[in-house]
Amino acid sequence: MDIQAMEENLLRITETWKAYNSDFEESDEFKLFMKRLPMNYFLNTSTIMHLWTMDSNFQRRYEQLENSMKQLFLKAQKIVHKLFSLSKRCHKQPLISLPRQRTSTYWLTRIQSFLYCNENGLLGSFSEETHSCTCPNDQVVCTAFLPCTVGDASACLTCAPDNRTRCGTCNTGHMLSQGLCKPEVAESTDHYIGFETDLQDLEMKYLLQKTDRRIEVHAIFISNDMRLNSWFDPSWRKRMLLTLKSNKYKSSLVHMILGLSLQICLTKNSTLEPVLAVYVNPFGGSHSESWFMPVNENSFPDWERTKLDLPLQCYNWTLTLGNKWKTFFETVHIYLRSRIKSNGPNGNESIYYEPLEFIDPSRNLGYMKINNIQVFGYSMHFDPEAIRDLILQLDYPYTQGSQDSALLQLLEIRDRVNKLSPPGQRRLDLFSCLLRHRLKLSTSEVVRIQSALQAFNAKLPNTMDYDTTKLCS
Repeated sequence: MDIQAMEENLLRITETWKAYNSDFEESDEFKLFMKRLPMNYFLNTSTIMHLWTMDSNFQRRYEQLENSMKQLFLKAQKIVHKLFSLSKRCHKQPLISLPRQRTSTYWLTRIQSFLYCNENGLLGSFSEETHSCTCPNDQVVCTAFLPCTVGDASACLTCAPDNRTRCGTCNTGHMLSQGLCKPEVAESTDHYIGFETDLQDLEMKYLLQKTDRRIEVHAIFISNDMRLNSWFDPSWRKRMLLTLKSNKYKSSLVHMILGLSLQICLTKNSTLEPVLAVYVNPFGGSHSESWFMPVNENSFPDWERTKLDLPLQCYNWTLTLGNKWKTFFETVHIYLRSRIKSNGPNGNESIYYEPLEFIDPSRNLGYMKINNIQVFGYSMHFDPEAIRDLILQLDYPYTQGSQDSALLQLLEIRDRVNKLSPPGQRRLDLFSCLLRHRLKLSTSEVVRIQSALQAFNAKLPNTMDYDTTKLCS
């Protein structure tokens, strides 16, 4: 009889437990909290917990429930201990049934169930993992339309006002497509600037080997130190350049260098040896905005010399860059120095002297001439006005999202231009040179654009920016 009385007490405790939970759900604090929850986007348990901690009245009501449950649980524990003690001396085993404690996690899921599984007078159970409801009697009529998920990356920035199940706007670097946010991919940059040629690698290699005029870029030869096809004294350094003057004559084109060829002749029995240094200016500006070509360094190509069948000592000097080392060029600066080749003490080695250091009037320095200089490469489409239009959208976007689209396009152009930087530990900032000299932007405008691109790139998912070395002022 004692055991039966205690079992009845446990049943009454279970009823009281149910009543406490029911009172909590029916309380004004619970109803007011539910009423204040935003309905225009999906609420996960973390968001609901955050809103919970912000509502002091609701928190106090929940703490009241917890305290009542603790007292009830302690009372039930005492009864259970007595039951076990009595059952040791009785043949009848006690029937113990206690309800599980409801943690805050239970109530978070319960609140989601009220929000999303409470249609047609039926209350189901919501699962955040599967994003679905389990309705009574395995029906689906309790499921409401779930709002879109708002968050970072591919989640929505906001839900559509006319249909809360679909995205209305997206985060940076994502575009809206049929109600979903997908990673935004820059459109082809061909409309703004070209990078490639129709020539295949093998075809290009063959044409470069043959120094075919079909891939020659016609440039203007300028030099105050010498003239083509004329003999000159090579004792002093000679400077020459090949330039395209694109802003004046070819404003709708940018140019790629694939190789360089010079035909150098020396007088008979001359002991001179030409030494060439090449600087490349990508888009114009001063000579200081050129980079030095590291010939025969760190796997960079070296000059190839071919003896010509002429009465004089004439050689073709060819530097082949090809697709691997190709880069933008506007002007090629060439510095020609000479050194004297002499046999070493052992007779089987060569020693080079600078002509000014070698003071021996009997030594035949001879003369030198350059018959021709050719730059090989190709020209590509370039639309400065279209790029200016992209830059204009950074401040005055045409439509919602067009600013992000313009930034993404400029980022793609920047990365593709800088990718054609010469070899080195860090890439050169060729993009700034393009903005400065081909779009004629001021230094402050270039800095502002670069800052906007860096800030935008930092927001994009799975991207890493890179440091560049300044080339243009």
